[in-house]
Amino acid sequence: MRFAHVSLPGSATPQLVTVDDDGAAVVSLLFDGAPVTLNELIEGGDELLDRVREAASTAPRLALDGAVYGPAVPQPPVILAVGLNYAAHSSELGLKTDTAPTVFVLWPNSLAGHDGTTSWPRTLSESVDYEAELGVIIGRPAKDVTPESALDHVWGYTVVNDITARDIQFAEAQWSRCKSFDGFTPVGPVAVTADEIPDPQDLRIWTVLDGHTLQDASTSQMVRPVSTLIAHLSASVTLLPGTLISTGSPGGAGYSRDPQVFLRDRSTVTVGVEGIGELKTHCRIID
Repeated sequence: MRFAHVSLPGSATPQLVTVDDDGAAVVSLLFDGAPVTLNELIEGGDELLDRVREAASTAPRLALDGAVYGPAVPQPPVILAVGLNYAAHSSELGLKTDTAPTVFVLWPNSLAGHDGTTSWPRTLSESVDYEAELGVIIGRPAKDVTPESALDHVWGYTVVNDITARDIQFAEAQWSRCKSFDGFTPVGPVAVTADEIPDPQDLRIWTVLDGHTLQDASTSQMVRPVSTLIAHLSASVTLLPGTLISTGSPGGAGYSRDPQVFLRDRSTVTVGVEGIGELKTHCRIID
């Protein structure tokens, strides 16, 4: 199944909806006690998801024309991001892929939705870059899991654009701030349940900036697959339901190009992952 948080025409309140080719069904209207947020749905486990699936199959559909998307994962307990997880990206940034994953936290104010506008002051950075990433959503708590069992703890997947102020990234020892400006972590447009993604290591991943394809790769090129990342992270911390893990970006970043390519005022950047969808962000630079 595919879920989104949207504000439908005539309503300013984001609602959890199921999404299919026929439109959207509001989850809270499916039955008494139906979940209102993705977090509630995930915490309800397989039983609640099955009940939502059955009720949604016959529910009336609403058109998504004019809907405003919120982040597909609006209130994760934490956003864990993995850097340098594609060899081509590590090389082009001139950074070494370490023996253990490079992990940092993205701040919740950075979350944004599909087709929204992200803005930042020109005085703060003029070297803002894109990064297409596969997002992993934890379903069951994961603690000390093995790579062989790690995917059993995945609820679903989404698309993440890990927008980055490169000048700040290379000026500071940690990466959270350079990637956590307001709106720097668009997520969506949908969250897709794990049963729709048989193999997270066999997905095309890409970025299109102002009509030009700048990243085009496969998740098979990850240095560490999703299962290994979950196992590594769960060794030191319990991954709670709803946790969002952004799994790294392939080669093709704007920083490494000659000449360099950065997000400009009024740029439109679209990142996509096969089987999930395309996530669009409009850019505004404030003088």
